[in-house]
Amino acid sequence: MKEWRQRRRLSQLALAAEAEISQRHLSFVESGRATPSREMLLRLAEQLGIPLRERNRLLLAAGFAPAFGERPIDAPELETVRGVIERLLASHAPYPALAVDRHWHLLLANRPLEALLDGIDAELLKPPINVLRLTLHSQGLAPRIGNFREWRAHILERLARQAETTADPALIELAEELKGYPVPAGARPHLASKSSHAGIVVPLELAMPDGRVLSLLSTTTVFGTPLDITLEELAIESFFPADAASQEVLQQLAAPVPIG
Repeated sequence: MKEWRQRRRLSQLALAAEAEISQRHLSFVESGRATPSREMLLRLAEQLGIPLRERNRLLLAAGFAPAFGERPIDAPELETVRGVIERLLASHAPYPALAVDRHWHLLLANRPLEALLDGIDAELLKPPINVLRLTLHSQGLAPRIGNFREWRAHILERLARQAETTADPALIELAEELKGYPVPAGARPHLASKSSHAGIVVPLELAMPDGRVLSLLSTTTVFGTPLDITLEELAIESFFPADAASQEVLQQLAAPVPIG
């Protein structure tokens, strides 16, 4: 508990006030001089924004049963939620969208995303597919990313924030792996963009195999009130065209091919 409080940069007094307990009692909990109730642990965890997976670990360490379940995305209990996610992804066409877990493994994707992966090394497409590895690897999308240095910095910064929030060692290890990937030959320097969205968002400039270039903006959707670990750790990444030319290309890719 002390480690999580320090990670959130809160004093004992500040956390105690938010949890509506005395600083003395919180000090005793952190030092092991007092045994917190199940309700007290969950209240403190809520105030600290501790991930559900880690809340279960806290409960187990205190001798209580876990409070939150974890089911694979294809479990019968998650059939309704999975259907919602699939409809969200399908409705986003002709623009790419995908769902990932906490370690950025691909769970679901719509067809427009698949069209962007032509030419990717088959090894990177073997399950479990790690989206960040696929993006920055020299045999993945890296050579096709026009603003590679800018996009790489954006990904590593986002991954660092996620690792800080969750304290997940696998994310820290993934970040170190990605940092070691070579920069594609000819990649332009990471300079301030002169585009109309400079200073607002970071676009993904992606060249298609036929030479056409897409400029994409991304958004992230998460479940607002998850009580299941799988759902809390799931994120939907949706891409939108950043300009009219990119919109036209994506619409053309999604158009049915005439027969005959």
